[in-house]
Amino acid sequence: MPVESVYPKLEPLLPLVRKPVQYVGGEVNSTVKAWDETDVRWALLYPDAYEVGQPNQGIAILYEILNEQPGVLAERTYSVWTDLEALMRTHGVPQFTIDTHRPVSAFDVLGVSFSTELGYTNLLTALDLAGIPLLAADRAITHPIVLAGGHAAFNPEPLADFLDAVVIGDGEEAVLAISRLIREWKQGGCPGGRDGLLLSLAATGAVYIPRFYDVGYLPDGRIERIVPNRPGVPAAVRKHTLLDLDAWPYPKAPVVPVAETVHERYSVEIFRGCTRGCRFCQAGMITRPVRERSITTVGNMVANGLKSTGFSEVGLLSLSSADHSEINEIAVDLADCYEGSNVGLSLPSTRVDAFNITLADELSRNGKRSGLTFAPEGGSERMRKVINKMVTEEDLIRTVTTAYSSGWRQVKLYFMCGLPTEEDDDVLAIADLARKVIAAGRAASGRKDIRCTVSIGGFVPKPHTPFQWAGQCPPEVVDDRLHKLGAALRGDKSYGRSIGFRYHEGTPSLIEGLLSRGDRRVGQVILAAWRDGARFDGWSEYFSYERWTAACATGLAAFPVDLAWYTTREREYGEVLPWDHLDSGLDRDWLWEDWQSAVAPAGAGEVEDCRWTPCYECGVCPAMGTEIQTGPTGERLDGRRLLPVLASNGR
Repeated sequence: MPVESVYPKLEPLLPLVRKPVQYVGGEVNSTVKAWDETDVRWALLYPDAYEVGQPNQGIAILYEILNEQPGVLAERTYSVWTDLEALMRTHGVPQFTIDTHRPVSAFDVLGVSFSTELGYTNLLTALDLAGIPLLAADRAITHPIVLAGGHAAFNPEPLADFLDAVVIGDGEEAVLAISRLIREWKQGGCPGGRDGLLLSLAATGAVYIPRFYDVGYLPDGRIERIVPNRPGVPAAVRKHTLLDLDAWPYPKAPVVPVAETVHERYSVEIFRGCTRGCRFCQAGMITRPVRERSITTVGNMVANGLKSTGFSEVGLLSLSSADHSEINEIAVDLADCYEGSNVGLSLPSTRVDAFNITLADELSRNGKRSGLTFAPEGGSERMRKVINKMVTEEDLIRTVTTAYSSGWRQVKLYFMCGLPTEEDDDVLAIADLARKVIAAGRAASGRKDIRCTVSIGGFVPKPHTPFQWAGQCPPEVVDDRLHKLGAALRGDKSYGRSIGFRYHEGTPSLIEGLLSRGDRRVGQVILAAWRDGARFDGWSEYFSYERWTAACATGLAAFPVDLAWYTTREREYGEVLPWDHLDSGLDRDWLWEDWQSAVAPAGAGEVEDCRWTPCYECGVCPAMGTEIQTGPTGERLDGRRLLPVLASNGR
């Protein structure tokens, strides 16, 4: 039966809330399918506001892939701001999709993409507004399967009570396989009910069903074991790895937002994965191995994407875009193709030691200069060795000199505070480094209006990294170091006004650490915080450290653990970690050895990038049946093939 839109009830509420246009829908390239002409229906949730979630690449890719399938429907939904949430509760308006304003509860699957753990409470809000029971155990056959994915779902244990299923790794092929199983289950008369479907998903070995696993605890609070409680359920669930990015050139025609969003550009993921080996970086570890898109696929995606969206900026995305084996050729050829148009190129993620004069020239050829952000991460040479960020001070000065000489007047430098073995002097070294950057910029440009913004984030140990065993730095220590750094930056009158300083206090990072490395008992904390009003915890104006500490006291009262136990405590090798049964492909012993190398008394040992050196046996390639895929291909882009697109963009 067709499902009716809730828009007639929603529309009268929109004049009463801020930014009402974000709830209206009707964007260019959005897809609307007839409900009764499909038999598998997905609602895709990004658990944050439209302005943050709409540009998300993961949602955009899955939205297109699913809607290309006959008989499959996918729509998008986002977290509503608290003003609309209150009105929806008062007027009985359920959580709805943007595309057709259908109620989320009517779909077969609610697929949730988590980029950050601080979005966990927003999931509970969406479930509650949708009328879906918060606890997976309370859901009936009529309720959607609540399925999580994304980088912040590689340890889904804190959400285990609320999730029906989890996919770790790449989603492109996984969502199609899941759709086929749902169709077969429905066509077969839903054998076994809800559990029957979940068992068929679990039997694939690639979908994690939390309630099919039991967790046992030791008297001191540590985990004793994690074991399946149903026949046919595997002891470990493996990561999905997409092997051929060229065969999946998505998004082809991403939705163009109707409201302002954090990124308004056509983005192409030029490669996936990273093997630089930065010990703090979960994204680099869990997305291994490196898989490049060819220069011709990138060029075709850019041409088609610009034609379908009308965007004037192209973002070449990856964890470290300048590491693509043909990045110079990509930049030169795209700049040639779009010279004289209004199209600009940007590399949102650029390593200090990979940026060069060719990239600087091509990224600024048409007069547009997007912001340049470099991430040394550690202020001192010693600290950068600890985290395996093999960037020297000379690398940084050479890179910013190139940027300033090429016309940039401002660069942003990103660092972390609270890293393992860090001391005050390691953080204060950031001030000296920033002054040297300004001096180099003034010398290279001959100008005084050179600026450098120093941005500091608190370090959070993440699962599936060498630092997963580390104790997190207490927030009061982080804040004290940041205050000392601010004083050092402001204290030098020759440079102080040229250096901007932005930082995040330590308390949100501590709660992120709780959620990042928590186990199932942390679910009670999340529920208590949400009931006390936790929403949009990634936004400083909504985050409350006092609310979360109170929730820890309430939610963990029955257990021999507390907030510090989950965060500032260092783990030993033999401890069972909450995510040990989720196989990211990384060898646990290799991670431990790298952790020991990082904190070795004689000084940190560094690990080279295995793209260009012999294998370091991290375990991913043999475990996942994959291999590193890099060029160069030797191919080049032909601008003549793009003339129709260029004409439509003003040439």
